[in-house]
Amino acid sequence: MEMNAASEGGTRRGPENKHEEKEQDPDRGEAETKAEMGNKTWAELAGEMKTFLWNPEERTCMGRTAKSWGLILLFYFIFYTCLAGMFAFCMYVMLLTLSPYTPTYRDRVSPPGVMIRPYLNGFTIAFNISKPSTWQPYVDSMHQFLAAYDDKVQEEKNIECISGQYFIQGGNDSEEKKACQFKRSLLQNCSGIEDPTFGFSKGQPCILLKMNRIIGYRPGAGVPVNVDCKVQKGNESDLRSVDFYPGNGTFDLMYYPYYGKLTHVNYTSPLVAMHFTDVKRNSLVPIQCKLNGKGIINDVNSDRFLGRIIFTLSIGK
Repeated sequence: MEMNAASEGGTRRGPENKHEEKEQDPDRGEAETKAEMGNKTWAELAGEMKTFLWNPEERTCMGRTAKSWGLILLFYFIFYTCLAGMFAFCMYVMLLTLSPYTPTYRDRVSPPGVMIRPYLNGFTIAFNISKPSTWQPYVDSMHQFLAAYDDKVQEEKNIECISGQYFIQGGNDSEEKKACQFKRSLLQNCSGIEDPTFGFSKGQPCILLKMNRIIGYRPGAGVPVNVDCKVQKGNESDLRSVDFYPGNGTFDLMYYPYYGKLTHVNYTSPLVAMHFTDVKRNSLVPIQCKLNGKGIINDVNSDRFLGRIIFTLSIGK
């Protein structure tokens, strides 16, 4: 009986030992795997990598057959082709809603900004009357800018218009529009015709002011916009005299509206010349020139070009 009990006890303990051994097998397997990998040489690892890249027995590349690779590449080719086609179709539909001649959406419209000429190295125009080398670059810049305003060029390309009213042209947007003549002779003493130095040689410089182009914009709501200048900060007597050309420094309505560069090919922006005939010498004089008219905004401190411009004159003897 004791022997049977002992044998039964041994029989009972047998399965428990086997279970314990099975629980320990995974750890042993991992250790053995690491040991096997650690014992491999570089040549063996390179051989396995070579077999992975191309297995001549199974004829696979990186674990896939030629048919498998072909199906995958075909899938992605069709997938990305469909994506590209959808994108191209969306762009095409969007472009159908846009006009190349007139912007559909305009986030920056009236009122316009302004700019001056000459513009060299910032908004400080400094020179000495007795040193031509200091003012000659300004003169050259003015002649270059006004080349498109030569009387002969304007007569050949543009037409004479009725002053004092908008030049509104109908027809399709794609039709070429006519442009009104703006001859440089209208600038009189600041045309560079009678005085090729634009007054710089006499210490009486001419500065040209132009409004930025805005498609369809009609400035002044039927009344011409004019320009005035004054000392921005400091003694107002530093700027004693300014002459304006043409007229009293106005932008004639006949040059508006502008129809865009695609159809208004020969359009030349109208100018106002400011002839500073009496400015304090040997001093920095900050000057503000601004537009005046209905719908014009010229008092936004955060934008120095909106309806006005500030520059400095420094005229030495």
